[in-house]
Amino acid sequence: MQLDNLPFEIAETAHMLRRVFDRRAASLGVTRAQWRVLAILGRNPNPRQVEVADRLDIEPITLCRIIDRLEQAGLVERHRDPADRRAWRLALTDKAKPILESLRGLAAELGGDAFDGLGPDEIGALRASLTRIRDNLSQLTSSPNRVSA
Repeated sequence: MQLDNLPFEIAETAHMLRRVFDRRAASLGVTRAQWRVLAILGRNPNPRQVEVADRLDIEPITLCRIIDRLEQAGLVERHRDPADRRAWRLALTDKAKPILESLRGLAAELGGDAFDGLGPDEIGALRASLTRIRDNLSQLTSSPNRVSA
């Protein structure tokens, strides 16, 4: 089985998807960091700020700066967490919803462009393979003492 370049090819493909999406999203006036936060808030309403930082794999202070800009633009609001007065919960504003819908439209359009020529069975197999790869990697991260042969 030839796997020597496959992880690199997957990473390069993901990088290209992000670059093309960034270019298209720039027309909406949002950066990559901002659209990623908006996308997370669109899928998971009212998360704690620290949870969003975790999902993005960035430091909380870095996320704080991004949220500051989104808040100044009127796209995100911070609310105190009723269960922990030290924590903040994040919510999209009504002003953010059309931008999020446009981002979703861009993502759907990019998906169509990127997967042009692949049939439903191929896309299903790709999705299943990527899920399996993530599951395998997840097991590795949850078992730090695992040694491969």
